[in-house]
Amino acid sequence: MKRFVIGILAHVDAGKTTMSEAILYETGKLKKMGRVDNRDAFLDTFALERARGITIFSKQAVFPLGDTFVTLLDTPGHVDFSAEMERTLQVLDYAVLIVSGADGVQGHTETLWRLLKRYRIPVFLFVNKMDQKGTDRDAVLASLKERLDHGVVDFSGVSGNCEILGTSDETAEEIATCDEALLEAYLADGGLKTADVRNAIQDRKLFPCFFGSALKLTGVREFLTSLGEFASCPDYTKDFGAKVFKISRDETGVRMTHLKITGGTLKIRDSLSPDSEEKINQIRLYSGSKFEALKEAEPGMVVAVTGISDTRPGQVFGTASESALPLLEPVLTYRILLPFGTDSHTMLKNMRMLEEEDPQLHIVWNEALGEIQAQVMGDVQMEILKSQVQERFGVEIEFGEGNIVYKETIAKIVEGVGHFEPLRHYAEVHLLMEPGEPGSGLVFEADCSEDMLDRNWQRLILTHLEEKRFRGILTGSEITDMKITLIAGRAHQKHTEGGDFRQATYRAVRQGLCEAGCVLLEPYYAFRLEVPSENLGRAMADLDRMQGEFSAPEQDGSIALLTGTAPVSTMRNYQRDVISYTKGRGRLTLSLSGYEPCHNAEEVIAASGYDFDSDLQDPAGSVFCSHGAGFVVPWDEVKQYMHVESPLAKQLAKEQQERELKEANERLQAMAADVAAGKVPSGAAGGYKSGSDGSAGSGTGSGTGSDDGVGSGTKTSANGTADSSSGSRGNGDSSLSFYDDKELQAIFTRTYGEPKRKLASDYDSRTVIRAKNASPAKPVKEKEEPEDEYLLVDGYNIIFAWEELSDLAAVSIDAARYKLMDILSNYQGFRKICVIVVFDAYKVPGGVEKVQKYHNINVVYTKEAETADQYIEKVAIRIGRRYRTTVATSDGVIQLIIRSQGCILWSARDFREEIERVGKLISEEKGKHTGNAKNYLFAHADAETQKYLEAVRLGKNPEMP
Repeated sequence: MKRFVIGILAHVDAGKTTMSEAILYETGKLKKMGRVDNRDAFLDTFALERARGITIFSKQAVFPLGDTFVTLLDTPGHVDFSAEMERTLQVLDYAVLIVSGADGVQGHTETLWRLLKRYRIPVFLFVNKMDQKGTDRDAVLASLKERLDHGVVDFSGVSGNCEILGTSDETAEEIATCDEALLEAYLADGGLKTADVRNAIQDRKLFPCFFGSALKLTGVREFLTSLGEFASCPDYTKDFGAKVFKISRDETGVRMTHLKITGGTLKIRDSLSPDSEEKINQIRLYSGSKFEALKEAEPGMVVAVTGISDTRPGQVFGTASESALPLLEPVLTYRILLPFGTDSHTMLKNMRMLEEEDPQLHIVWNEALGEIQAQVMGDVQMEILKSQVQERFGVEIEFGEGNIVYKETIAKIVEGVGHFEPLRHYAEVHLLMEPGEPGSGLVFEADCSEDMLDRNWQRLILTHLEEKRFRGILTGSEITDMKITLIAGRAHQKHTEGGDFRQATYRAVRQGLCEAGCVLLEPYYAFRLEVPSENLGRAMADLDRMQGEFSAPEQDGSIALLTGTAPVSTMRNYQRDVISYTKGRGRLTLSLSGYEPCHNAEEVIAASGYDFDSDLQDPAGSVFCSHGAGFVVPWDEVKQYMHVESPLAKQLAKEQQERELKEANERLQAMAADVAAGKVPSGAAGGYKSGSDGSAGSGTGSGTGSDDGVGSGTKTSANGTADSSSGSRGNGDSSLSFYDDKELQAIFTRTYGEPKRKLASDYDSRTVIRAKNASPAKPVKEKEEPEDEYLLVDGYNIIFAWEELSDLAAVSIDAARYKLMDILSNYQGFRKICVIVVFDAYKVPGGVEKVQKYHNINVVYTKEAETADQYIEKVAIRIGRRYRTTVATSDGVIQLIIRSQGCILWSARDFREEIERVGKLISEEKGKHTGNAKNYLFAHADAETQKYLEAVRLGKNPEMP
C-alpha cells in the first residue's frame, strides 16, 4: 500500500490547525470541523493547547487520498516551540507551508523555509485567509517569489491526472523556467509531462502554490487533488529502518517512542537494534488522541512504540539515514525558583523527564550554587513549562532573570591528552582537536590503529565523547564547532575498566582546551527592520550602538528596510523601542543567525567569575601511578609523563623536516643557477668545473686529508635536481660545497642571508661512519637534579588505623607513637625524603607548637586549638604546588583540599602497603651486603679494634685503644 508523510507548518495565527481540520473534513476523516476558538479542534488534544489556542506538541492523523494513505503531522507554529517543529521535519516526505494572505511572509516563515531547504523537503504552499478584506493575490505571490524562491508558481487550474500536464500556456511556460530540463522539454515538445513536473517538485526546483480559505473550505479540495497528483511515494527498502523524532508519555505515564518506519517491518516483541535487550510491548497508530493497536508496522507508517527506555529524538536504527543536527536552539537561560521545602534533587529528576521529551529544553544543574537552570526559547515556553510542572508534579515553579547562553570553541589545532592511572586502573587517550565551521557543532571521529587500541575501546571513547556536554575554560559555557578525532590510546590487559577511559577522555578534552585556549561565542540575531524614512537615522544609530552589522538601506516608498545581524544580548528588547519611536509603524523581525565571537568577551568573562583551575567537576590534569599510589600531574606538564608517543608531534616534526629539505633544495638550485650565470666566481666553488653538456656539479667532499681525497657529496644537475653522488677531486670530477667551503659560505650568506639550520662546518670536523645496519647511538641524558619530596603523616590517624599500633596504643599511647616514629625513620633512611609526622596537641591547655628532630625525621606537636588536619592543610597549601608532596591519612575531611593543592594522597592502607614494600627492599639490600653467612662481630671491626677484642677474649686486660 502507498504511504507518505506530510507536515503542516506555518507562522503563528496563519491558520495551520484550521487547515488540518479542513483536510481531515474534506477527506471524510471528520464529520464536523472543529475550531481553535471553540476549543474543539481534533488535533488540539491537550488542555493547555485548547486553553491558549496554540499548538504546543506535534500530533498526527491518518487520512486516505485516493489509493494512498497519508499521515499528517500538525506542528507548533509559535517560535518558542520551533524545536518541536524541527524534530518533526526529520520524518517528512512533503511539507505544506501555510502563509497568511493578510500578513504575508513573516520572519518565522523565512526561518521555516531555511529549515525546509536544510532538510531537503519538497514544499507545497497554501495562502490562507484570502477571504479577508485587503488581501492581494498578486502581491502575495510576488512576495513569495522574492523572499522565498522564484520557483513558487500559482498552480490554480493545473491538472496532473494525465500524462501531459493540463494548464494554460502562460502557466506552463512559468513552470518550465524553473528547471533547465523542463525548459528543454517544453521547447522541444511544446508541452510538459506530468512525471517531469512531479520530479521537479521532488527535487525542490518547483513549489506549487494554492490560494483559498481553510475556514470556509475554499481551495482546500483543489489543493488535495493536486497533492494526490503531484506527490510521489518514497521507495522503501526491504531491510528494517526506523527514525525516532519524539518522546512522550501517555495519561498513565507510559513512555512512548514516536518513530517512522523507513524500511522493512516492525512487529511486537521485536527489538529496535540487535544490541538492545528491550522488546517492544505495543505498537500504536495514533490519529488525534485515539490510537489503534497494531501487530505490525509497515514502511511509511508513523507509530508510537512502548517498552523501550533508551531512545532519544534523532536516533536512527537499521538502514535509516542520519539527520542533520537541530539548527534552532535556546539562547536564554533562567534560574528555576522552587517553593520553600521542595527537594531540588527530586525536582531535577522530574525536569530531566521533561527534557527527555523536549531535548531543546536544556536542564542544567549548577553544583556550586545548588540550583536548577533551564535554557528555553522564550516567555511562552516558560509559561507552558510552569503549567506542565504544576499539572504533572504538583509544584509551582517560577523563573528568575534570563541570561544569554554563551558558548565556547577552540582557538587552534591541538592534541589533548588524558591519562588515568590510580592503583589498579589504567587508560590513556590522545585526541586531535580542531576548530570546526561555524554552526557545525561537535563532530567525533576515530583515526586510531586497532593494533594500538582495540575497536571496543575506541567505540567506548567515542561514546564518552558524545554523552557529555563539555565546558570551556573561559566562562564554563558549553563548547561547540569543533572536530575531535581519536588518534591514539592505550589500555592495560588486566587493570583497564570501562570507567577508566571515561576519566581519561574527559581529562583529554579538558587538557586540550587549556592548552589551545578558547574563544567565547555569543548568539546573533538576523534582523529585518522596516521603519519610516524619517526614522532611518535613528534606526541606523541604534544598530551601530548595538554592535550590529547591516547592509545599505533599501527604500520602498516611504518605508526604509535594513537587514543584517546583531548580538542577541544587545537586541533582545529592541522591539519595544522600535514601536515607540516609529509610533507603531515600524516592524522588526528577528531570527537566530547562529553563534559568532562575542563582542564584549573580556567583560563577560570577568562577570562570570569562572576559574577553570578550581573546577573539580572537570579536572584538566591527569593521574599517574608511582610507588603504588596515584598522583596528579597539572595539565601544562602532563605531556611529559605520557606513555604513548604524540602522533601530532610526530606529524609536525615530519612536516618541518620536509619543509627544511625543500628550502635546502631551493637554495641549492639558486646557488647552482648563480654559478652557471657567473654571479659567483668559479674559484670560490672549490674547483668548480663546467661540463661540456652544460651541466653544473656541486658536491661536498668530506675527505680525511689523504691524497686520494675521496668523499661523498651532493651533485646538482642542470635541471636543478639535487641528488647524492660520490666523487674524487683527484680525477677532475669537481664538486661545489657551500657547507664545507668557508669562502663559498660567506658569499652565500651575503647573497641569500643566514641559513636557517646549522651548517656542517659548525660541528666537529670528525665524521662518524657506521655500518649500514648499525643502530644509532643513544643520546646520553643529562643527570637531572633530584626533586625535593615531602611526606606528611597524620600520626594518630595512622596509629588508630593500623591494627598492631592501635593495640599497642590501648596499652601505651607513647609506645605506639615511638613505634610509628621508628618505622618512619627506617622509611626515610631508605627513601631519602623529608618526613614530617604530625601529632594532635590541640587539647593541651596553653600548648604551643613544637617541632622536634627524632633521628632523621621531623616530629610536630600542634599548638592549642589546632588539629593535625589543620596543620597538614596549612603545610600542603604552602608547599603542595612547589614540591612533590604526599599526605598519608584516612581522614576524608581534608582529602578534597589535599587533592586541590596537587598533593598525592595515601590512605592508611595504601601507606601500610608502601611501608611493607620498602621493608622488603631494605631486607633485600641488607642481604646483598651480608650474604647468607653468619654475621660475626670481628668481620666489621677495624684492625686495632680486632686486636683489642682478641686480647680481652684471652683475658689479658689490655688498655682501650
